[in-house]
Amino acid sequence: MKKRMILMLAVVLVFVAAIGGVKFLQIRSAMAQQGSFQPPPETVTTVIARAEPWEATMNAVGSVVAVNGVTVSADLPGLVEEIAFQSGQKVRKGDVLIRLATREERAQLASAEAQRELSRVALRRAQDLLPNGVIPQSAHDQAAAEFKQAEARVSEIQASIERKTIRAPFSGTLGIRQVNLGQYLAGGAPIVSLQALQPVYVDFSVPQQQVGLLTAGAPVHLKSDASGAAAVGKIAAVDAVIDEATRNARVRAIFENGDLRLRPGMFVEAQLASGAQSSAITLPASSISYAPFGDSVFIVEEVKGPGGKPYRGVRQQFVKLGGSRGDQVAVLTGVKPGEEIVSSGAFKLRPGAAVQVNNAIRPANSAVSKPEDS
Repeated sequence: MKKRMILMLAVVLVFVAAIGGVKFLQIRSAMAQQGSFQPPPETVTTVIARAEPWEATMNAVGSVVAVNGVTVSADLPGLVEEIAFQSGQKVRKGDVLIRLATREERAQLASAEAQRELSRVALRRAQDLLPNGVIPQSAHDQAAAEFKQAEARVSEIQASIERKTIRAPFSGTLGIRQVNLGQYLAGGAPIVSLQALQPVYVDFSVPQQQVGLLTAGAPVHLKSDASGAAAVGKIAAVDAVIDEATRNARVRAIFENGDLRLRPGMFVEAQLASGAQSSAITLPASSISYAPFGDSVFIVEEVKGPGGKPYRGVRQQFVKLGGSRGDQVAVLTGVKPGEEIVSSGAFKLRPGAAVQVNNAIRPANSAVSKPEDS
């Protein structure tokens, strides 16, 4: 019985050892296959790096300002009797916007005109009697003064009536109406915004060390994400005072704004040439992998695999970037002319990854960007 148990135990041990050996061989084979596994190549587009003339530029954030822009308001209090405009309407200088009720003023005007006529008659009578010595000179002077006072009173009331007709102070485009028919307006109450949109100003700031590079009339390129507007204007003026808090100078550029796409208050990006010419490697913006620890590109070249077999792969190269223009970014260091750079698909790559190049459709690489939906 004891011999049988020992025999059974030996058989079990041999069986377990055999199973363990088989599993060990299977795991080692799988690990070997995993170590030699090469993922399929990723499809990318590439561009050959080349040096191009590069004009140094300054970029600044600015705001659009109307050359003439006001909120039209009531000069005198009164009741709105007539509204002669629509929201968003274009008006010319002198066009009537609203009229306030003037019934009381017109009644006062009639009374003042009657008093003026009475004063005129009294003055004429005094002028006839004075040469004959019937009245003293003081009586004549009193009559003349009373006539002038009456005439001034008439002019005062006429001016008040005219001031209750609100007119456009200059040609421009109206905003949203802020009054209603029959509404009582206090003195200074807003009526509507009026903005002259052709041309417009763009105000932005530049550091004090770059002020000397700016000259009146120099071109300014403008871009706005809000409207898709892209325009070229010129510097109109540079402020004579540097802001003590920021050490920046305020610059004002003027733009024709023929298509009216620039509106006051709009956020825009201004680009100015600094006058310095240099050479730089230009790559599409889609080539750059931006990261907090540094910007990089992927260079396509021959890479040796684990077994020493070469394949077409990528090498990650950190770069120093300069400015941008259109679809291009200037690379100052890290890339040499003639190297093949991944222009799209970089987000799915890692150092040493295998790639295949398909340049049937490539991202734009122009100094002047032209969005498809512009």
